[in-house]
Amino acid sequence: MTLEGILPIWKPKGFTSHDVVAKVRRILKIKRIGHTGTLDPQVTGVLPLCIGRATRLVEYIQDLPKAYEAELILGFSTDTEDLGGTVTERQERVKELLTADRVEAALAGFTGVIEQVPPMYSAVKVDGKRLYELAREGTVIERKARKVTIYAIELLQSDWSSDYPRVRFRVQCSKGTYIRTLCVDIGRSLGVPAVMGELVRISTGNIGPESCLTLEQVEELQRAGTLGEHLLPIEQATAHLPSVRLDPERTRKALLGQKVRCADLSIPDSPSSVAAYSEEGQLIGIFETDPESKLLVPVKIFS
Repeated sequence: MTLEGILPIWKPKGFTSHDVVAKVRRILKIKRIGHTGTLDPQVTGVLPLCIGRATRLVEYIQDLPKAYEAELILGFSTDTEDLGGTVTERQERVKELLTADRVEAALAGFTGVIEQVPPMYSAVKVDGKRLYELAREGTVIERKARKVTIYAIELLQSDWSSDYPRVRFRVQCSKGTYIRTLCVDIGRSLGVPAVMGELVRISTGNIGPESCLTLEQVEELQRAGTLGEHLLPIEQATAHLPSVRLDPERTRKALLGQKVRCADLSIPDSPSSVAAYSEEGQLIGIFETDPESKLLVPVKIFS
């Protein structure tokens, strides 16, 4: 049986996202596999993989909001903004300066659209070179701030028993948000250096831990020939997009890559991506709307 769909993996610590893809390729003996959002090696959690034709939908899953549970450590900072770096600053007696209420108020202040400066130890490209490559050479360059959205953020618990208080919080955010940088910025708003401790991605869109398999489970299920039963359908990757149902004649034209008239269909008033489905609910493809001419323009077709 040909495997096709979305395979949500619970990424283990110590693996890069590319490591996970390489491992699953070896297990499944399938080359056409792609991941839907880079996670640093020390980060665990939800990492959806797209298999077969589903790889054409990677960008749509990448655009989905992400949710994380993060640990914020107050009182010192590092050059990588996490515990893997070299300490660059320390501040003593931090717990005498702060309270859990102050931290919770600071977290709330980051809700909405915020600006972040990408960390030097990141994969952002500047003049064709990754920032982390420059950082490893000892070069620090000016980076442009980027706008990201924090949809929700809440304090989960705090521990003030050590010299460096630890705070756990949950955050739902747009793609491209650096939680390491968010931790540093929260510390800065409190007037103290800060660093990110542990980080777990708890969801990508509506894909959560309950859908995920470990790499060991993938191997076992593949041996048993039942892995296909655990794949999410490709339709789930487009569930967040506006959608239209096409009658058989328009479905036929759409599958041929033709523009489809949609004057009698409910489509967004401004140009946007929509997912087109057959009357049976199967994904036909992704289309761009042209409200003026009342046409659906094909972008990606799934025969």
